[in-house]
Amino acid sequence: MTPSKKFSAALAACPLVAILRGLTPADAPAIGEALVDSGWNLIEVPLNSPEPLVSIALLAKAHPDALVGAGTVLTAQQVRDVHSAGGELIVSPNFNADVVHEAVRLGMVCLPGVGTATEAFAALEAGANGLKLFPAEMIPPAAVKALRAVLPPQTLLLPVGGVTPTNMAVYRAAGADGFGIGSALYKPGMQAAEVRSNAQDFLAAWAGTIPA
Repeated sequence: MTPSKKFSAALAACPLVAILRGLTPADAPAIGEALVDSGWNLIEVPLNSPEPLVSIALLAKAHPDALVGAGTVLTAQQVRDVHSAGGELIVSPNFNADVVHEAVRLGMVCLPGVGTATEAFAALEAGANGLKLFPAEMIPPAAVKALRAVLPPQTLLLPVGGVTPTNMAVYRAAGADGFGIGSALYKPGMQAAEVRSNAQDFLAAWAGTIPA
């Protein structure tokens, strides 16, 4: 299955990206299994984690149907490094045209970080598969709604930063297509059982079974 097909399938099932900042290779197998077993198939390991390329390689090999890759990707060389490790997803905190172009060239899914309409349109023009709205603490639901009104209707908007099960509904109502979930899902040293529980809480919130 191509990265783009994996992305489409994951979005349809659970449009939540697990951000595993600080994950170590030793913890990667158990954490990855907890997430995938819970229905999460979008997994990023930020490159400022310990040995991130090793963790990405382990996760990608163990879960071939999941879309695994890196976050905090800042250069085209890092895109190539992630690709060599078996990663298929590139997530950045910012928009860098070189990063997007290299990800597109390699057939990877790319979600650059944007905070304004200018950045959003530039990222789409460069070939981004979707937009990471970051930091979401500075992009309230009203701003998401305003962006949704001017961007092409098929544009994927994924707020990231400060997202919890209790504030997802208001962003979803404003036009968010999914979310990137970081420390509310996983912190370094967290046991797999706790990650599994957090993952299930977020899924329930997305499904609307937890009052927001």
